[in-house]
Amino acid sequence: MKESLLILFLLSFSLGFAQTTEKIDKEAIKAVMNLQEKAWSNNNLEGFMRGYWKNDSLKFYGSNGLTKGWLKTLENYKKGYPTKEDSGTLKFTIKDISKIDKGSYWVMGEYHLKRIIGDANGVFLIIFKKIDGEWKIIADMSC
Repeated sequence: MKESLLILFLLSFSLGFAQTTEKIDKEAIKAVMNLQEKAWSNNNLEGFMRGYWKNDSLKFYGSNGLTKGWLKTLENYKKGYPTKEDSGTLKFTIKDISKIDKGSYWVMGEYHLKRIIGDANGVFLIIFKKIDGEWKIIADMSC
């Protein structure tokens, strides 16, 4: 009987710990995205890109096709959003954050750009991975 209670306690503890860890992970991912919103809204594209994995294996898929690499992704953003009028004010609406496996999550949602030159809205699916203790986007599909 004592062994059964101990097993039940350990199972409950580990399930509670997993839920707490997942909650912490999701809050950390949201914090990265909040920093991205602020950087983008200040037309600080380098600051926005801090949320991305600074690696040639980063993948971005958008209306212009597949882009590989952090630097190329930054160059594309700079070309498409050269001024504050172009970048506007960014707001993410997160619809779902789901764990893929230990150390990685997908985030599905919408982006909304309020701009003088005309608003732009769309959807995204991004994959975050914990790399060297930091949450980084390793893949982004936005349209």
